[in-house]
Amino acid sequence: MSKLSERMNKRVAALSPSSILTFNQKISTIPDIVKLTLGEPDFNTPEHVKQAAITSIENNESHYTNSRGTIGLRKAATGFLKQKYGLNYDPETQILITAGATGAIYSALTAMLNPGDTVIIPTPIFPLYIPIAMLGGAKPIFVDTSDNGFILSPEKLQAAIEENKDTVKAVILNFPTNPTGVTYHKDDLQKLADVISQYDIFCISDEIYSELTYDGTHVSMGSILPEQTLVMNGVSKSHAMTGWRIGMICGPADVITEIGKVSEFTITSCTANAQAAAQEAFTNGLNDAAPMRAEYLKRRDLLTAGLKKAGFTCPNPNGTFYIFAKIPAELNQNSVEFCYELAEKAKVAVIPGASFGPGGEGYVRISYAASEADLKKAVERIQKFVGEKASV
Repeated sequence: MSKLSERMNKRVAALSPSSILTFNQKISTIPDIVKLTLGEPDFNTPEHVKQAAITSIENNESHYTNSRGTIGLRKAATGFLKQKYGLNYDPETQILITAGATGAIYSALTAMLNPGDTVIIPTPIFPLYIPIAMLGGAKPIFVDTSDNGFILSPEKLQAAIEENKDTVKAVILNFPTNPTGVTYHKDDLQKLADVISQYDIFCISDEIYSELTYDGTHVSMGSILPEQTLVMNGVSKSHAMTGWRIGMICGPADVITEIGKVSEFTITSCTANAQAAAQEAFTNGLNDAAPMRAEYLKRRDLLTAGLKKAGFTCPNPNGTFYIFAKIPAELNQNSVEFCYELAEKAKVAVIPGASFGPGGEGYVRISYAASEADLKKAVERIQKFVGEKASV
């Protein structure tokens, strides 16, 4: 270790690398393994979207854009949000284009947090919010939702705010939820909004999986509590564009201005041709997610049925492409031990539930963003593995 490394930011040094990526890397060298680990759509970006990027390149659109995003993309994005979810944002002042939803999370939390602040995070949840909050000197306040169908109840939210009301700056929602696939309906959101509106705090609502909602139409928190909500979305999941890195954050104009400063200082602006592709996606690809959603639904049902036969229990996902399955009690293993043994002996890779915070231990997250053939193979291997362990 070099002496200079000892002078690095202590908050960074205190963080561990992503347990999800670390696990995925370790098991990737196992021959013939079926990987159901990462949140990566296995579909291709729609042709008309790719062509928009090609045209942008051919037109030499290779320069810096407005740091908030091209006005064409911002208008297309606000039009998409209005038509899909009834959201009303001014493209000039209330929307910021970011480097994926991750860029939105980073810029928002960095802009709002001071050392000593607290952030309420219902778990199990996508863990990225946690280290970003800690980098800002804030403390995560975890609220375990595993005893309430993985839904944050207004009672638990109120209690968490009251216990930290001198320091709480924000509450984070992510729905449909990674890793459980559970989503919030209008009544759920209204009850949470009734609590949040009593306090001078932000609601950060990460809705990147909104177009992968199976049970009715997605309802955005921004339509219920617009004055306090920052809505995050993008094209990664809806249009199979994870590698294009285009996300967005919408909210009150004065707040977006402050978040925009952080984004500008971090990335200057997003890639020009990727923005052109996203503009096409939002303009002429309103329903590009429909065939993917239908396929994910079939895969969900296939995987759910196979896991139940193997003794797993799980909430029925009504969004995303994840199943959060409870490990059969008779196996008597924690999630990390189970996942490593499953990978090594059955050649199936899934993510330990412990990676997703309190309430996640004892579960595994399984991504069904994989082919039907791979899912069938994985189910057969899991059933055989569990059967052999249970008989020992």
